Amino acid sequence: MKQFWDERYAAEDYVYGKEPNRFFQAKLLDLKPGKALFPAEGEGRNSVFAAENGWEVFAFDISDSARMKAERLAAERGVTIHYQVGTLDQMKFEPESFDLLVLIFAHFPGDIRHSLHQNLLRLLKPGGTLILEAFSKEHLEYNSINPKAGGPKDVKMLFSKEELDRDFGQMEWLFFEKTVTEMKEGDFHVGLSSVIRLVARK
Repeated sequence: MKQFWDERYAAEDYVYGKEPNRFFQAKLLDLKPGKALFPAEGEGRNSVFAAENGWEVFAFDISDSARMKAERLAAERGVTIHYQVGTLDQMKFEPESFDLLVLIFAHFPGDIRHSLHQNLLRLLKPGGTLILEAFSKEHLEYNSINPKAGGPKDVKMLFSKEELDRDFGQMEWLFFEKTVTEMKEGDFHVGLSSVIRLVARK
């Protein structure tokens, strides 16, 4: 997987664009700035936006190419982000140290996702917020018709409400929807897509 993402992010252009995810953007602006964590952050479009809006930002990804582009974008926008390369188990974050956890199209293998989500939640302070947007299991219908819609081809990496409830059911859900939306994020999230969106408080 590291080789795949390093090769994708090696492109000169920002393959998912430089602008933040629209759902994340809208929900972030409802929150008081604090300390935010962005796992699987890619090229930095969301973490940089948070930093522009007063958040202390920490991010990680398995791709060296991703970090280089994220840091370039942060410099371009005149902000600082703390970005590491590696997996969660290689990070040294303190439990209950973040006010916000952001999972935007952070699709992990089905056999590790539940434990990974639980470990990420341990990093969130009581009262902290989760913002999540990801492709639903129904998205396979859309990316089979239009490969530009993007997303994993493995249904186990896609989301259902039941799986989200298993992973985040101990939180207070403030917003949930499954919807079909017209995506326009760079070259790889383009066209009709089935997504799941969640905002929850620990």
